[in-house]
Amino acid sequence: MFTLPLGDTARLRPLEPWHAPEFLAHIDRARPHVDPWIPWATFSTDRASATAVLQRYADKQTQDAARIYGIWLDGTLVGGVMFTRFDSASGVCEVGCWLEAAGEGRGLVTRACKALIDWAFAERGMSRVEWWVAAGNARSVEVARRLGMTRDGVLRKHTEYRGERRDIEVWSVLSEEWPSQEAEAEPAAEGSSDVKAELDRLMHAFLGAFTNTGGSRPNLDAVREVFIPQATIIANTGGVGAEPVVYDLDSFIGPREKMLTDGTLTEFSEWEVAERTEVLGSVAHRSSEYRKSGIRDGERFEGSGRKTVQFVRTPTGWRMSSMAWEDM
Repeated sequence: MFTLPLGDTARLRPLEPWHAPEFLAHIDRARPHVDPWIPWATFSTDRASATAVLQRYADKQTQDAARIYGIWLDGTLVGGVMFTRFDSASGVCEVGCWLEAAGEGRGLVTRACKALIDWAFAERGMSRVEWWVAAGNARSVEVARRLGMTRDGVLRKHTEYRGERRDIEVWSVLSEEWPSQEAEAEPAAEGSSDVKAELDRLMHAFLGAFTNTGGSRPNLDAVREVFIPQATIIANTGGVGAEPVVYDLDSFIGPREKMLTDGTLTEFSEWEVAERTEVLGSVAHRSSEYRKSGIRDGERFEGSGRKTVQFVRTPTGWRMSSMAWEDM
């Protein structure tokens, strides 16, 4: 049986029928977080039903049609990922996930899904990996974004769950869009995994500060929290020969907060699709590619671009010191 590290104390390994008692205890803890979106808790109410869920995946694995894996944190099962559909003949599969509260905020699901997608593309030669998510499941949508997936569209009123017809968003990533493992390799450094996780958190907090999808409100205060007060932000988006626009925090935040709250820019989100981070002692640098989408003045748009970010270690932790970006 293989075990794949997901961090210092987290492990990914197959979830099998003999895990049913542990799986049931985990589902009981996860019920409030999971059941509003997927019927794990409905399917697993006692040992027999929990065993049946895992046995179905074991049977499908023998047919090369699905697989399921658990995420253990400090020796406790806290969630998992799976191929809910795997069709090697068509070259298309679907990845899914679930997580209890104790596993949140650590990037475990993203790293576990990356491992599955790496395997699907590199080892099995799949062409397309899909992610199906109920509209409104913001956490699951955010994972799709962090994985660099593209939102293909919405299947309206596609699925009935608990007497309600739900829209289903379909996201996907293609084999030619997926970065190779070699391309994502990072220089090793003492304590680098902990530092990298903190820099990831800062970047995700910055990008998430502008999100106003599904009626949510942006949180521009998060921008001040991730930057040092003296930070510089530079937009180099005017094309060849154009002067870059240089902001301090106040001049950067003000107009963006207005657009995101007065109806000018709605259903907006921005997410990272690729990055490379170098940590050099108490300073760090990140090269990033991102995508964005939204509705501006009633017209839907999509875009992409590049960012470079500099970080410094302060007495209160890592912070961003500067950022520059260009749209593509």
